[in-house]
Amino acid sequence: MAKRNTGTENLRKVVIDAILDKKGHQVISLDLKKIKDTPSDYFIITHGDSSTQVRAIYMNVVEEAEKHGFSPYHTEGMKNSEWIIIDFVDVVVHVFYRDRRDFYCLEELWNDAKLTRHNDTDHK
Repeated sequence: MAKRNTGTENLRKVVIDAILDKKGHQVISLDLKKIKDTPSDYFIITHGDSSTQVRAIYMNVVEEAEKHGFSPYHTEGMKNSEWIIIDFVDVVVHVFYRDRRDFYCLEELWNDAKLTRHNDTDHK
């Protein structure tokens, strides 16, 4: 059985809560730990209905993570806010504008990962 990294699990929860705080849509996490040669342990994916909402989700994720002692290693995509990536190394967050999410279909690309859906009833 794989050893759980408590810090990674805590970060995952902080990120999901931060996304739900800003009303991110169709929030999912993909558990990549059992897949060979993956870039991280988790992908967390959501989308917003406007570039303003996408940026708000991004900013809240970073702010809440930093409050809990987690800083992003790298971020990308803020300029056009169609697909923002927040890379915490073990957890990578993908915040899409709706049509970009439909176009890239990350859930389908990583369909061998364990998928968990998150909604407001799971929140806090």
